[in-house]
Amino acid sequence: MHPTPRPHDLLWGLLPEHLPQETPAWARAALGGHVPVVVRRAPAESGWVAVGIRGVAREQRHATWMRVSEISRLVSPQAVARAGRWRSHAQPHWPALRVLSQLAPRFDALGLAWGVTGSLGFELASGISAAHPDSDLDLSLRAAQQLSRDSARALCAMLDEAPGRIDLQLETPYGAVALREWASEAPRVLLKTQNGPLLVRDPWQLQQVAA
Repeated sequence: MHPTPRPHDLLWGLLPEHLPQETPAWARAALGGHVPVVVRRAPAESGWVAVGIRGVAREQRHATWMRVSEISRLVSPQAVARAGRWRSHAQPHWPALRVLSQLAPRFDALGLAWGVTGSLGFELASGISAAHPDSDLDLSLRAAQQLSRDSARALCAMLDEAPGRIDLQLETPYGAVALREWASEAPRVLLKTQNGPLLVRDPWQLQQVAA
């Protein structure tokens, strides 16, 4: 039994024959060879999960749905971080990998539930080439309890010391907010939820939605 899929989790088990007729040919071809799909933030009926298929080209992204019963394997961004496969990557000089090597021990020392997402996370989890030398480092941080804005600023300062572009999203119980936005002075921030974006004062208190 797999845990409930969350956004950015990678799922194995979706096959070309499971896809609707109108699915693009490239998306069907992309699912060959045990390729995972990525959980996306969108509504899904009971027993289903919203997912995205990655193609070879950067613009090839196809949104679809997968039956929960078809999931054969689930890898979370946090599991990608724990596995530490970037340490043996063939291109350790890539900026994103250098940043990851620098930040990983610091995140671990702070006891943070952090994970790797984006093209690099996909590649590290699946072994399928998806990243490139100019790839940004996309990270997620599970924050079940409120992270103070001062703590968010301290994390931003840590990221600013690293030699590369980093996008870190805070995953609250209600959705995701960009770390840098939460660290700002903005009275309201953009929270990405399953039902679309919302402007909120506090991403950990969903009732505080801007009018």
